[in-house]
Amino acid sequence: MTINLSNNYQALGDNFSEQTFPAPVAAPSLLLWNESLAKTLTIPFSQKDDAELITQYFSGNQLIEGSKPVAQAYSGHQFGNFNPHLGDGRAHLLGDIADTEGQRWDIQLKGSGVSSFSRQGDGRCALGPALREYVMSEAMFALGVPTTRCLAVVTTGENVYRERPFDGAVVTRVATSHIRVGTFQYFAARNDTDSLKKLTNYAINRHFPELLVEAQAAKTPNPDDKAIADDISSEQVLKFFSAVLSKQIPLVLSWLRVGFIHGVLNTDNTTISGETIDYGPCAMMNIYDSDTVFSSIDRDGRYAFGKQIGIMQWNMTRLAETLLPLVASDEDDAVAKIEPLLTQFHQDLQQGYLTMMAAKVGINTPEQGDAELLNDLLAIMQKQKLDYTHTFTALTNTLNNGQIEAPLNDVLNEWLPRWHARIEPFKAAAHTLMVSTNPVVIPRNHHVEALLASCQATGDLSGLHKFLAVLQQPYTEVTDTKHYQDAPVDGDESYHTYCGT
Repeated sequence: MTINLSNNYQALGDNFSEQTFPAPVAAPSLLLWNESLAKTLTIPFSQKDDAELITQYFSGNQLIEGSKPVAQAYSGHQFGNFNPHLGDGRAHLLGDIADTEGQRWDIQLKGSGVSSFSRQGDGRCALGPALREYVMSEAMFALGVPTTRCLAVVTTGENVYRERPFDGAVVTRVATSHIRVGTFQYFAARNDTDSLKKLTNYAINRHFPELLVEAQAAKTPNPDDKAIADDISSEQVLKFFSAVLSKQIPLVLSWLRVGFIHGVLNTDNTTISGETIDYGPCAMMNIYDSDTVFSSIDRDGRYAFGKQIGIMQWNMTRLAETLLPLVASDEDDAVAKIEPLLTQFHQDLQQGYLTMMAAKVGINTPEQGDAELLNDLLAIMQKQKLDYTHTFTALTNTLNNGQIEAPLNDVLNEWLPRWHARIEPFKAAAHTLMVSTNPVVIPRNHHVEALLASCQATGDLSGLHKFLAVLQQPYTEVTDTKHYQDAPVDGDESYHTYCGT
């Protein structure tokens, strides 16, 4: 049995990545294997029958046949400050694989050793952050949020040293690609227009092949068409940018819908595919507050819950800047062509946010006055320190049983009649919409932390598997759901997250 791995990104050349090999580990042991994802990816291994081979491949101790591992190069704005030389400091892209639908996916090891991008890091990952990446990404996938996923977690039999020794691990991340805004910034910072063209063409082929079909169909000589190169035109670049923008809208709106706070939404953590990437300092909001921040390194609240739409617009503007040389040779001309797309993106995000929030209270098509209804609800929730997930679950349940618990009824007593009047003509449809929009369970921070601590201390994964089973059905109450719905006693007041993987 083999894995049909290709090396499409590696084929772009040495400008794009550094060939480097995973560092072997002392005593690898398979901890988690995502059987359903492996099946989707046409990987013919099962934990029952192929544990040793899985362990060797996904610890980095043995290369998959045909793999040419690389560390990818990229730049990035980190908390608003530009760093031209980042790249994979503890990750190795093994190659890419086609799933059952023909979609290609990157297979990447994280915590697999150093590269020239490591600076002074050790290239390793502790077990806790590896487990967090697995739990959070699988929870987000089940919630319907666009996300990278985890295929495996392998312990290394070695310690990694942070503030104290921790068990080491290698986590395997799967993504439709690892191309970031920072990847484009890397070449723009070096005025490497040829590589920018090459990257844009690759990204179109990988993520937006329909643009190639359109371009081929419209391939008629036009003396007024200012082609940048034989293989890419100004029009294609603009269509590519528009397609990237369209991917970010469901991404960030999904975060806001379920109460997710990314925590480190730098341009090097913003993918052009519109997938959530980097689950280091992420967290879930409990008490509603638009200024909620848990990331220990986000000291100024740049990436607070309510600022994520604005940051995504900022990051997309940085991407637009890198594409200007491909749009037109004259910068003013290029700006004039690309700015309307950013303006439309802003409008689409604002309208999308209203539509998403309206769906959370059962309104399928927002009308005049609905924005005020929603803003009033959020104002009450923030003032009264109501739990975000629990409040919308309770509102959903009222349409089923006609009752709402006393504490919520008291604080929403003036708002509830307005809402009921609004949805009365379509109450059954409103309930159906709310059930599919509002999760009954999320990976609450205190449960995640408690289970990660238990797994690291005892090696017993039974509790983690039970948690994952519940998180795989976030819109349905199963037998064990009730064990994970409680809010933290202290409201997460002293909770902080850290970069780990």
